Amino acid sequence: MANHKSAAKRARQTIKRTERNRFYRTRLKNISKSVREAVEANDKEAANSAFRVANKSIHSFVSRGFIKKQTASRRVSRLAKLVNSLDKAE
Repeated sequence: MANHKSAAKRARQTIKRTERNRFYRTRLKNISKSVREAVEANDKEAANSAFRVANKSIHSFVSRGFIKKQTASRRVSRLAKLVNSLDKAE
């Protein structure tokens, strides 16, 4: 347990941040999962709309500081590659 007032505050802040970050990490996974599921179902329309939502959300997470810019770029790139694979499959 914290011995100083400032250490106690730090502990409280850490708990808050951990919960907030967990929420956004889970949201990020679910957004990516929806794109992957649409691609697996070969639903081009749903995949494109899910990708648009994912792209916007992932970049907003960057501006809020939950993930780094390069991480967002990599994730969006991989999702785009999946969505574009539907066009090549036809």
